[in-house]
Amino acid sequence: MDAERRVVLRFAEESREAETHTNLSAVRQDGRCLWVAGDETATVERLTAVHDEDGRVTAYAGQRTVALADLVPLPAGPGEEADIEGLARGDGWLWAIGSHSLKRKRIKPGHDDAKSRRRLAKVVREDNRFILARLPLVTGDDGLPEPVREDGDRTAAVLGLNKDSITDLLGDDPHLAPFLAIPSKDNGIDIEGVAAHGDRLYVGLRGPVLRGWAVLIEIRPGTDPQDPRRLRLLPLSDDGALYHTHFMDLGGLGIRDLCPHGDDLLVLTGPSMDLDGPVRVVRWRGAVTADAPEIVTSGDLEVLGDLPYGDGDDHAEGIAVLEESDGSALRLLVVYDSPAPGRLTEDGGVIADVVRIGGRAAAPPE
Repeated sequence: MDAERRVVLRFAEESREAETHTNLSAVRQDGRCLWVAGDETATVERLTAVHDEDGRVTAYAGQRTVALADLVPLPAGPGEEADIEGLARGDGWLWAIGSHSLKRKRIKPGHDDAKSRRRLAKVVREDNRFILARLPLVTGDDGLPEPVREDGDRTAAVLGLNKDSITDLLGDDPHLAPFLAIPSKDNGIDIEGVAAHGDRLYVGLRGPVLRGWAVLIEIRPGTDPQDPRRLRLLPLSDDGALYHTHFMDLGGLGIRDLCPHGDDLLVLTGPSMDLDGPVRVVRWRGAVTADAPEIVTSGDLEVLGDLPYGDGDDHAEGIAVLEESDGSALRLLVVYDSPAPGRLTEDGGVIADVVRIGGRAAAPPE
């Protein structure tokens, strides 16, 4: 899928200095706004659409930064990155999820052999990566959505403060438990997408990929009755299960993002390991219905198209359905991590792509 057109995401100086604009990892459309996040901070950013004379979006600007620590407690405090890899919007809530991943130290240029070996042996856990945050949205004085700490009986809340993260839940899982101690870039646990539908969240894993099968986790978070600032997972079914796993035949690729579209999920796929491609968008029809299968074969999936990728850059990390005046086709906004130099503008913006998928009218965004 080639870009039908491009739009510029414009960031404030502070975010450019933090390199948020070159580390975009998640995006979600919200009316005339975009919620985006980078994987090197513990913030979420709101950008607002700029339109041309024909009503088409040409840019997103007017950045508003939301520090997660201002709304929810973070296990490692506000100074440590949360590696936000997925954003979801639904029923008046904004959801943000960390990668829940361990990381192995990189070899850097100039390191001798001994230091390089030591770094490759060092695996680091950063506790802020292991959170799921739920933020109530209200309409601000400017008419735009605004996350708040409280809105009546709705409160900002977080999962992952006390050995109750999603990965803690997987400690006895027969498929995923063996990967909990493996860093993300080694095919270990690595959350990179989330979608909201009703009271369910659908969490996509970039890794592990199990003999070519990608993993999606379905959960039902709710407010902890003992502490409204915390979340807990509620049973999904009469048997008391707190999560369901779905295994997807994505041709050996992992899940890089999820985006709801009616009863379907649009899945951005890409390599689980430290590779550039291939990258494609797949539709899972009926994914959020009660009879969605646990084993999702290629026959359940529709490949919508391949996205371009660079050599060490231009890694597609997030997709969002756009609202368009022309409802004859589905249009997706695609944002990139490690953008190629040609995506960076002189005024500090970064260019995202709008790709068109013809033949199906666009349903309203979540």
